[in-house]
Amino acid sequence: MSKHVAVLMGGWSAEREVSLVSGASCANALREAGYQVTAIDVQRDAGALLTRLFPKPDAVFNALHGRFGEDGCIQGLLNILDVPYTHSGLMASALAMDKPMAKRMAAAAGVPVVEDRVVSRAELLEGDPIARPFVVKPPNEGSSVGIYFVMDGDSRDVIAERWPFGNEVMVEAYIPGRELTVSVMGGRPLAVTEIVTEREFYDYDAKYVDGGSHHVIPADIDAGTYDEALRLAGVAFKALGCRGVARADFRFDGENLYFLEINTQPGMTPTSLVPEQAAHVGISFSELCGWMVENAECDS
Repeated sequence: MSKHVAVLMGGWSAEREVSLVSGASCANALREAGYQVTAIDVQRDAGALLTRLFPKPDAVFNALHGRFGEDGCIQGLLNILDVPYTHSGLMASALAMDKPMAKRMAAAAGVPVVEDRVVSRAELLEGDPIARPFVVKPPNEGSSVGIYFVMDGDSRDVIAERWPFGNEVMVEAYIPGRELTVSVMGGRPLAVTEIVTEREFYDYDAKYVDGGSHHVIPADIDAGTYDEALRLAGVAFKALGCRGVARADFRFDGENLYFLEINTQPGMTPTSLVPEQAAHVGISFSELCGWMVENAECDS
């Protein structure tokens, strides 16, 4: 009898729509691979979710993105239920979702990171927390939600006054250069992709609107930098205690690589970065999804 897999998607974060696309793609791929699949659009109702997860499936494919699905919350619930699930466990998920903490963990393992400070909205109103140019972002959102650039001459006050992500603001030095990303599958870095966009940066629309960006795989960089990006992604993956599949993002200024973050619940449509890199090394989308299910775990 084939394994029964519950695919969690949707949720109520800023990334709900992206999660629904990822979840539907993974559910279809798993059905094609011979799994029995139940797709669950997760709402903010723990009782309803528990009902949908009874009788317990053999595994959960977690296709949720953003807060509550990616930050350790749903992982904790699945740990209590003792149901194996894809991607990272509770601790790694919580650490990776907290961008400043993830950078500290990576830096402690020897991964170069971009300078940053976490300040209050009031502090941001008072003056520049670090030298310009800098980037303002929420400490715990994904998919480039809420990211602003503050260049010479830009107003910082407008951002602070309209900030909708709580009292904390992450301010990070702006590194001019190229956007590189590396998928890691079970501790194995797969490939390096350069993300090219005509937009100011790789924002939400660049990621998800048709034509917003294109991916160069393998990235057109020298072999030494390519190998170093692979190595650093593997180090960051291990330092945060990730498992399953994750994706590490870097800036490359032409000389040095700088780690930005690691995404423990990366996009999972057939044209997303992780599946593209898997295909580049000979792993089909259905094989990738099946591998994730077969390697699902819960925290003991």
